[in-house]
Amino acid sequence: MNIVEVPESGCAPDGSVTSRQTAEVTLPRSELDRIWTPEYLERLARTYWRFLTRVSLGLLRVLYTPESREVVALTRPFVLLRFHAPEYEIDADGGSVTWRIARGLLVAPAGRDKGFLRVSVRRLQDPPREREARIFVSSEVASFYPTIAGWGPRFGRALYGATQLRLHVIVTHAFLRSLARLDLVPSVVGALRPISEPISPLGRR
Repeated sequence: MNIVEVPESGCAPDGSVTSRQTAEVTLPRSELDRIWTPEYLERLARTYWRFLTRVSLGLLRVLYTPESREVVALTRPFVLLRFHAPEYEIDADGGSVTWRIARGLLVAPAGRDKGFLRVSVRRLQDPPREREARIFVSSEVASFYPTIAGWGPRFGRALYGATQLRLHVIVTHAFLRSLARLDLVPSVVGALRPISEPISPLGRR
């Protein structure tokens, strides 16, 4: 596992923020071939939410509905972040899952129904005779309007950078490193899980 780049983050003049982290994961080619399916893209997404719950020692939970994913502090009504249902994009080289931000206690009113969280995975082109293969994984939050960033142009942004952004970077960094174990849990919804047909490779479903 190699964290490819220093975390990228920035704040736009309108108060929105963006943060992106990337990693390169090396694993046996036979193992990657086994999991290179649409189902495992969905399982990667589910693993992200499970990791968030585990790293917070259960203080943060993810609640599922057909239309949303909610990150709550222990339980409702303390909904910190509410996302719309995930959107999947799959092609021959990989795929991504995007949760568009709806609202929540951590989202400023101006940021409702703006921005997104996206996890992407790409298979790198390695010689076919190599026993190992590489994938490129990224986690990105874009056009997010944090509530605390609105507490003054300078103070709010500084506070966000020292708290929420720093925590997000630490959690995402740890999540990316955990992928080397390939402990991808089954999805709660199973939207991409095959029923009776053979599992098709990414980009061929």
